[in-house]
Amino acid sequence: MAIDYDLSSIQDARDLARKAKEAQRAFAKYSPEEIDRIVAAMSEAAQANAEWLARMAVDETKFGVFKDKVTKNLFAAKNVYEYIKDMKTLGVLREDKERKVIEVGTPMGVLMGIVPSTNPTSTTIYKSLIALKSGNAIVFAPHPNAARCTNAAAQVMHEAAVKAGAPEGIIGCLTKITMAATQELMKHEDIALILATGGPGMVKAAYSAGKPAYGVGAGNVPAFIERSANIKQAVSDIITGKTFDNGVICSSENSIIVDEPIKEEVIAEFKAQGAYFLNPEEVDKVSRVVMTPKGEMNAALVGKTPKIIAEKAGIAIPEGTRLLIAPLEGYGPGYPLSYEKLTTVVAFYVVKNWEEACLLAIELLNLMGVGHSFAIHSQNEEIIREFIRKPVSRILVNTPSSLGGVGFTTGLAPSLTLGCGTLGGSSTSDNVTPLHLINIKRLAYGLKQVDTAASSKTQGAKFTPDDVAAIVKQVLAQLQG
Repeated sequence: MAIDYDLSSIQDARDLARKAKEAQRAFAKYSPEEIDRIVAAMSEAAQANAEWLARMAVDETKFGVFKDKVTKNLFAAKNVYEYIKDMKTLGVLREDKERKVIEVGTPMGVLMGIVPSTNPTSTTIYKSLIALKSGNAIVFAPHPNAARCTNAAAQVMHEAAVKAGAPEGIIGCLTKITMAATQELMKHEDIALILATGGPGMVKAAYSAGKPAYGVGAGNVPAFIERSANIKQAVSDIITGKTFDNGVICSSENSIIVDEPIKEEVIAEFKAQGAYFLNPEEVDKVSRVVMTPKGEMNAALVGKTPKIIAEKAGIAIPEGTRLLIAPLEGYGPGYPLSYEKLTTVVAFYVVKNWEEACLLAIELLNLMGVGHSFAIHSQNEEIIREFIRKPVSRILVNTPSSLGGVGFTTGLAPSLTLGCGTLGGSSTSDNVTPLHLINIKRLAYGLKQVDTAASSKTQGAKFTPDDVAAIVKQVLAQLQG
């Protein structure tokens, strides 16, 4: 019976949380050097298993691109590791000898990792590495459509960690996937913090669980091609970014905004590089199959190729089409494709100048994706700097936004959890790293002595009502003057 399965899944969540807590108590006594050896072993294991985990993710979820999922697994296993391996996370982090303050990093405890179906194995690898690097344990709650591959990735990381000396149970993963189990894990007393990567509903639930949480918001990234841009490179970057793993990364491009003077050249270049521009009738047909009436992405077409989308929409496109481009005259409820689309479809707008591009970008972001990311392709540094004021946490310049946002093609911290700041309802605007997963204690020495003699004189003084009235008048005169 369903109720029996729910109860069993709740017990599974409790057992995993308790086991992780026990393991983390022991792990907290490990030296930074011991932890670093364990994290290094986990990185090696993740790299060695990147391909079959990617294949498993594609086979189970039925979307995305195998070679791109391999790349994401290796990014999580190698790039993230290279960035964090020498990071000071535990013990004495900093010492300010002048102010006599010593900062000491300590683990938070047991983390809960919510894993999306879009990036299941890479997210599990990434979160395992940053959790253990910061001295924590972690228990994963997979998306139901990616339960097997998420469990497989968690098992790879756990076995590597234990083999290198970590306590048994330091990494856990729900095997009975129910909403009841996920909610139990969220609210369990042994969970210190929630790392939430997933749909808006799940992220909102994480923030409502009564625990500290790091979550992400919708992307819906606008990409502006300004008139000074290297058009061929800009078009290549946008197609690369949007088609990487068939568009399932939240920082992937969702709208192209083109400066009017270069409109024809940009359109010609997109066509030359394999993009297909939909006519108004085709835009309507694609809108109906890709989006729901509520303005949400049709889950059945997440991470699908243009060919599959065209077949579902009943339209004919050239063989080898890499990207579907939908020219739109507006945005919002009447224009479904102006919302986030985690697939190989992108909206297309033309503006008169960069000022108009600014205004349109803000409207698109306020519609969906505020606080996340924005991309600009330009050689004009003054105009590029104008876009720093946009309501996003990342402004990505002359790079594929999907790959730039996660730190693959930029100098940003390599991460698969991208905070959207308070604009996007997130507790951080950073790319989340191990430094977000520690508590920092501060040892502060006294620098000044209290003048006890002056204090005792004040305590011994006697004031008459006239004295008090005079003081009040003096204060009021100062406030009014």
